[in-house]
Amino acid sequence: MAWQRPDGVLVTGEGDQYAHRQLIVELAEKSRVPALYATGDYVERGGLMGYVDWSMTFTRSSVAPNWGDLPIYQTIKFNFVINSKTAKALGLTIPPTLLARADEVIE
Repeated sequence: MAWQRPDGVLVTGEGDQYAHRQLIVELAEKSRVPALYATGDYVERGGLMGYVDWSMTFTRSSVAPNWGDLPIYQTIKFNFVINSKTAKALGLTIPPTLLARADEVIE
């Protein structure tokens, strides 16, 4: 992030990324790069914004006794979370209309 200096990044939260979510949030903060994350728990750790709530999907998937019995679920619950403290640290002003659309704003 520091070398390429992108205007922003989208972190999808897959396997390895999710396992290292604290490090990813810290690197984005250190590089001063705004990031949109796949889940709100990145935002709780200091990320700027998150959109999808995977918790119900993970909870339901974890009850299958083996891989062949894993059910397929589509996420139906979407939570848009904004961390206004992180926005201020990055020098960003979140428009009031965007704040109004958020399900949760972390101060």
